[in-house]
This record gives sequence, C-alpha cells and structure tokens, in this order.
Amino acid sequence: MRIDIPYGSDIIHAELDWARPLGTLAVPRAHSAEEPVAAVRRALDSPIGHSGPLRGRVKAGENVLVLVSDQFRQTRADVVLPVLLDELSRGGVAEDDVHIMFATGTHRPPRPDEQARILGPEMYARFRARLHIHDPFDSGQLAGVGTTSRGTPVLINRLALDADMLIATGAVVFHYFAGFGGGRKSIVPGIAGVETIAHNHAMNLHPHQNTLDPAVRTGALDGNPVAEDMLEAARLVPVDSIVNTVLDREGRIAGVFAGDLDRAHRAAAEFARRMFSVSIPEQADLVVASSGDARNLVQAHKALHNAWQAMKPGGRIVFVTRCDEGLGGEPFVKWLRLGTREAVFAGLRRQSEINGQTALSSLEKCPSAIFVTHLSHEDAGMLGARKAESLEAALALARLDLSPVSEPTVYLMPHASYTVPFLPA
Repeated sequence: MRIDIPYGSDIIHAELDWARPLGTLAVPRAHSAEEPVAAVRRALDSPIGHSGPLRGRVKAGENVLVLVSDQFRQTRADVVLPVLLDELSRGGVAEDDVHIMFATGTHRPPRPDEQARILGPEMYARFRARLHIHDPFDSGQLAGVGTTSRGTPVLINRLALDADMLIATGAVVFHYFAGFGGGRKSIVPGIAGVETIAHNHAMNLHPHQNTLDPAVRTGALDGNPVAEDMLEAARLVPVDSIVNTVLDREGRIAGVFAGDLDRAHRAAAEFARRMFSVSIPEQADLVVASSGDARNLVQAHKALHNAWQAMKPGGRIVFVTRCDEGLGGEPFVKWLRLGTREAVFAGLRRQSEINGQTALSSLEKCPSAIFVTHLSHEDAGMLGARKAESLEAALALARLDLSPVSEPTVYLMPHASYTVPFLPA
C-alpha cells in the first residue's frame, strides 16, 4: 500500500505493507456556488423562517449592527457584506447607520491587517470608523439579559443590545463540542462576557468525573448541553437575522443560509453534514491523517479530533502536521504546562476557556499519536505525543505499538480537517 499524504503544501510518501487497508476517508470536492454573490442574494430574498426578504424588515433611520467572525474563522464575509449592505440600503437604511463588530469570544483582537482581510479592503476602508471589537473581559461593554435554565449568566455586548437590528454572519462547520459553528455561536461565545463563556464551555466536562461529557460531541445540536445552553442564551438576545455560509475545502462558498437564528442555522448544519461527514462501518487500529496547511497545533486539532473518531480504542494515529508556527501561542501553552489532564480538568472547573478545552482534548488524544511535524520534540512531549523524523519512521513506531494485533487495519485521511467520520447509530 502506497501512502501519498499532504505535509503542508508538499506531499510525502511511504510504503505500508503490514496493515489491511479499510479505505481512504475523504469527502468529495464540493461544487462551490458558481455565482457566490447571487447565492447570497437568493438567501436574503428567501430567508428561512422569515416571511419575507430582509429589506422588508428594516426602516429608514434604524441603526444596524452586523456581527462578523474574527481572524480564526474563514467565512467569506468579504463576499457577504457588500450584498448585505445593498439589501439594507434597499430597505432604506443609510450606510452611516450600519456598524460592524468582530465577534471574538475570548480570542485576541484582530489586527488591522487581519480586519482588512476579513472584510475585504474596500469594506474595511468604508467602515474603518464604524468597526468595533468585542472584549469579553471589559465589564463596561456588557449588560446582563438573564440566566439560562442551566444557570449560565448571560452577559452580552451593549452595542448589540442597543441596535435596532442585529444581524449575525458566520460560517457553519463541524465543532468538536458545540456541534456546529455559526448560528448561536456568533452570540455565545461571540459577543458574550467571559463569565458567560466560561459557564457554558464548562458543560463540556462531565459534572462529577474527570472525563469529557459524552453528550457533548461533534455534529450534535440536540441533547448536547453546550449547544442547547448556547441557543437558550442566544435567544435572550434580539437577533433579527443570520447569514451563514458553508465553505468547501478550498474556502469557496458552497451554500448560503439566511433567516431565523435557529432554523437557518440548522439548515446550514445539515448541508455541512452532507458535505463533510463520512459513514464508516468500523474503526481502524491505525489512522494515517494529515492536517493539511494548519499552521499550528490549535488549528490542527480539528484534524486530530476527526482522526480519533476513526481510531479503535487503543489504536494509533500517525499524524502528519507541519505546524510551522508551533503549538499555537501562550494562551494554549499555559494549559499544557499544567502537565496532566487532571490538572487541566481542575483548572477548567475553576475557569473554563476555549484554549483549555482544546488542551484537554489534545492531551486526551495525543498519547495515541505519532507526529510527523516541524514541532520540536519538547513541544510534542508537552502534548503527550511522540515525534518521528519521517513518515516511514512513524509507521515503524506504530507497527511496534500494534504488534499484539495480528492483522492491524488502517484508514488514510489525507484531508482530515474536513473529513468527519461517524459510525452508524
């Protein structure tokens, strides 16, 4: 069996003659919307869950706040925003009455160059004086709007609450504990206070044991306490409409869904599920997976998580991930420095945050992984992983680890960041 697998922008190769192939797990290249501008316009003309076009729901003189994702989420806001602004103009809203907010959650603020890349140079120039960056740690920006049934205090950016119309844009992708990105996530964590985010994200943990809650899982919106609490919190905020994209593997718009906060989001989630999920009849002893062009381990985590879903308990992952920019920054590394999963659990129970959640998930999965990477041996060791100097060396280590298995099985996942395996229910 010949393995050809992406390593950043390169392809690396190896021969594998000791495992029985179960197949290559990959989703087909999606057909992107041939005219993405037209696709956005059609979505705004026929919003899901609303009785008419967006332009019929606004009035002259109203102020509108549009939420956009930060630099860590590709959404193609540069395509969506010009069409959305035209739609608002057709409804009588002056451009000077439209403001844009970066819904950062607890991420660092986007730099000016990143803001321009997110919005597109023209939109950035036009809105530069009316751009806002959410700060979840600034209590002066926040106002309470209630408490969810699970006890989450809902603190939200005041500008969003003061707007006559609030529109949330974003992209819908599988998310390892929120079920899917987009929709409700633009509000919590997007423009929520740190206390709100921490309380919600802490539901990722089992309430009594040092394990992750099995109900909190990729692709689950119902029965998932994190996702359900996010929606309940978001419904305390007057979100008038969402505009969510689903992007293909090349970052092109494959679908656009506008309308009601929940109904439009669910439609986008089902579209994303059909695009990026693959049913597997069984898990394999070995998964050889690539994170593609992920620049650091935080970005590569999605691929690792997907590979883990295809691996048998006690199996191995050969994880091909360049990570030219290292682990992903101090906010992530500080959690790894705690040293053990137990210490991370304790820290997250005191103060939950997304980097800690990612660290916990990584520490769960990396001891089963052998990395082919630019990370140092020290950085790999912080994750609990081993580093091999080549793909051949990684496969040799995996063979030793799996030596008790008489006939190991293997899946290849050349685009693991975009391929989400599921066993039949």
